[in-house]
Amino acid sequence: MATFDLLLTNVRIATMRDAHGYAAIADGALGMRCGIIVFAGAAHDVPRDATATQTIDAQRRWATPGLIDCHTHVVYAGNRAGEFEERLEGRSYADIAAAGGGIRATVTATRAADDAMLAAASAERVRAMIDQGATTVEIKSGYGLDTANELKQLRVARALGAALDVDVKTTLLAAHALPPEYADRADAYIDYVCNETIPAAAREGVADAVDAFCETIGFTARQTQRVFEAARAHGLPVKLHADQLSDTDGARLAADFDALSADHLEYSNEAGIAAMAKARTVAVLLPGAFYALRETRVPPIDRLREHRVAIAISTDCNPGTSPATSLPLMMSMACTLFRLTPSEALAGATRNAARALGLADRGTLIVGQRADVALWNIDEPAELSYRIGAQACAGVVRAGRIVRSFD
Repeated sequence: MATFDLLLTNVRIATMRDAHGYAAIADGALGMRCGIIVFAGAAHDVPRDATATQTIDAQRRWATPGLIDCHTHVVYAGNRAGEFEERLEGRSYADIAAAGGGIRATVTATRAADDAMLAAASAERVRAMIDQGATTVEIKSGYGLDTANELKQLRVARALGAALDVDVKTTLLAAHALPPEYADRADAYIDYVCNETIPAAAREGVADAVDAFCETIGFTARQTQRVFEAARAHGLPVKLHADQLSDTDGARLAADFDALSADHLEYSNEAGIAAMAKARTVAVLLPGAFYALRETRVPPIDRLREHRVAIAISTDCNPGTSPATSLPLMMSMACTLFRLTPSEALAGATRNAARALGLADRGTLIVGQRADVALWNIDEPAELSYRIGAQACAGVVRAGRIVRSFD
């Protein structure tokens, strides 16, 4: 006899199990037990003798895998609305950063906040992500830029996951910008990151991966390579902010270290994309930052498709260039600004986003996967990208438990 902890009936399912399309089940049911999907199929195939502790009629709503926000900087203090105004008045992101704004402005505010203040400031943003269907969120550090404050960010991120009932994967991004105490001494700061910060994060077990900002206003390819070598020595996989503002050959560098993902990629060259394909490195596109910075160089979507590089989508939630918490909005932007199809966008926020975090147990609604489900008030999956800023999420299940009540 089949037994379920939770059974969703009268539901339309976008399983996302195939490389192309939604792989939809028009009249389906989802059965979950012990946090795992144990039935995902046509309603008429549910065993007649099945029992469930809780059964919910989904009322013909659509179910998708729980959304996965695979690139965020959501733990920070303060805001940079003033810089938004400055950019509208003609100052560039690079000019603002050179004058002490940008990342370093958030570093000042984040260093001044204790754990409780930082958690309180960040919790609202994470709750908004859950309300928009997210069940897994990656959270980077990068606003501490010293060992104590980088670890503080990572600990707060982990605590938010436990408090808000969302899976949090943490990424150490100490090589995000040059802190003021290391002005004009970038190599010395990279020494510090490699010899102190990465080992401390590994020792405390607070980081799931290591990231770096390889860019003309960030760190050089050689400096980034040193960070990645230190990460590898401590058993941590890597990710990379690559080729956002210029072609630094970041895509190839990420692939050389078998990076989980290379993110942004507006200026990536074809050789780098080919290397990503060989390394199975996921391309994470961040339309929120593209939009906020009024960029005109679109990521090389056609090359990514030709080389069959998996494409993920994320909010890049951060105070300076993407103060966004809605993955469906990012999906809409990815379709309009980057010309992704709605099915590519949904795959980018589910199946491929899971790959970008090295997670094989989620991102599709098939038997054996984690029971992470988002339920939507839509008539077809394309609406998730078609609507602009709509709140369509009707409920969220994480590991088989309802974490956002069904409307």
